[in-house]
Amino acid sequence: MHIFSSETVPSENQKITHPILEEAQVYLDIKREDKIHKDVSGNKFRKLKYNLAEAKKLGYKTLLTFGGAYSNHIAATAAAGKIIGLQTIGIIRGDELAKNLEKTLSENDTLHFASVSGMHFKFISRERYREKTSAIFLEALTKEFGPFYLIPEGGTNPLAVRGCEEIMTSNDANYDVICCAVGTGGTIAGIINSTNANQTVLGFPALKGDFLSAEIEKYTSKTNWKLISDYHFGGYGKINREGIEFINSFYTQQDIMLDPIYTAKMIFGIFDLAQKGFFSKNTRILAIHTGGLQGIAGMNKKLKKKKLPLITI
Repeated sequence: MHIFSSETVPSENQKITHPILEEAQVYLDIKREDKIHKDVSGNKFRKLKYNLAEAKKLGYKTLLTFGGAYSNHIAATAAAGKIIGLQTIGIIRGDELAKNLEKTLSENDTLHFASVSGMHFKFISRERYREKTSAIFLEALTKEFGPFYLIPEGGTNPLAVRGCEEIMTSNDANYDVICCAVGTGGTIAGIINSTNANQTVLGFPALKGDFLSAEIEKYTSKTNWKLISDYHFGGYGKINREGIEFINSFYTQQDIMLDPIYTAKMIFGIFDLAQKGFFSKNTRILAIHTGGLQGIAGMNKKLKKKKLPLITI
């Protein structure tokens, strides 16, 4: 019996105590989706669950997906394929990574993990990567690799949103505000679909750009949500000294590791908003920990090159 065989996989809500929250007179719990599975955690598990079932039902032997060199989605798809016995192919952005693959794998923990999990890589240029949704490009991939079940970059599609709708449970009905980091929009759309009318969902984009609202609206008709775009720390994959120090102090105080790409930005934002009086007194907040901790090793290598403090792990 493996994790994807389970009908439902709930996660615990952990109470956070902190002087900033006490001063603001608000309550914060974190839903520990990061603890679902050591290799397929958080929203990656939720997004893959029904896609894997569909691939099996349709008789596919291979999953194919897209991602960057440090992608949580690439690592999780490789692990999931190994767990349920499907081959995996990763189309990776950056053809320069293929020039010395042995060196790339020795320096990149994400790709090394995906490789030992059985994933086959195809490295392509950034220009060609932009064609990843074109029918002609996908047809060429089919000719090269044979039939495959396609999972889009980041994993978001209707089946992924369906899986993310299971993040919220009936026990979460007493929260006033639900907070979620936003990448491609699939996770927050599923959460929005599962909320009650009296709940507000706040999304914290991890990247710059105004396109996310339109992406979210593809998967939900509800309007009880808004995006808070002030905490991306310069854009996708970026973090600064203040963010690093926040991650490390939060880990020391709460014994919860935050990933620097998504969850840390959201929690930092919640604390900052609480300090500024954004939340009404006695507001009950639930923040979703979407996992992604595998990317910390790669981030630390970038931070070391920039002579910035490292994230304590």
